[in-house]
Amino acid sequence: MAVIVALGAFLMTLAGGWTAQRVTDRRHLVLGLAGGLMLGVVGLDLLPEAMRAAGHEVFGVPLALLLFVSGFLVAHVVERVLAVRQASHGGENGTGEGEHGGRVPEVGLTAAGAMVGHSLADGVALGAAFQVGGGMGVAVALAVITHDFADGFNTYTLTSLYGNARRKALMMLFADAVAPVVGALSTLLFTLPEEPLGGYLGFFAGVLLYLASAEILPEAHHRHPALSTLMCTVGGVAGIWLVVGLAD
Repeated sequence: MAVIVALGAFLMTLAGGWTAQRVTDRRHLVLGLAGGLMLGVVGLDLLPEAMRAAGHEVFGVPLALLLFVSGFLVAHVVERVLAVRQASHGGENGTGEGEHGGRVPEVGLTAAGAMVGHSLADGVALGAAFQVGGGMGVAVALAVITHDFADGFNTYTLTSLYGNARRKALMMLFADAVAPVVGALSTLLFTLPEEPLGGYLGFFAGVLLYLASAEILPEAHHRHPALSTLMCTVGGVAGIWLVVGLAD
């Protein structure tokens, strides 16, 4: 049953990526929505789950929160190091900024790779939930299928925002779609310990928060500081809240 649900997540992920491709003339709205979805996933889904799974403290601070902050800092450091390296080689246009305002394609691929890892963890969680019992499996299935649409949307948006070719964006989208199926299949062989999974979710939440707050939302409002963009962001957060509430 978990594998069948994961196939549904596969289709929803592709649907999210397709939607991100088709609205290029409303790019600021796409980015505003993507930022809201990412903020909602971080604050309402990933962090609570990470706190439950990896809640013990390290020197007075929950491990999940330490890894959350670490993820934010790692994302910031990686982007700065790659940007400095590109600038030292003159960038793509000889100014050190490249064709995408200083954004380095490798950062987009790294972020999309993290999304793939998250989707893989979704599949593992889905399989584990069905091992616990039918009710738990249905609740997790609802959450995974619905927010995998957001994952596909964000994976394509992140990859293309950083100047990667459409072919690479589609490749990462497909990898993100396949990941939950692979994760669900893996639970037929073994079960991932809860604490390492919680730690990973905390770290990934920090990475996503950095990308949403430092890259996606500023870009969304750079040329189109419109109310409609803000409403897309709020709508994205509200949508994830609805998904989490229905899943509970």
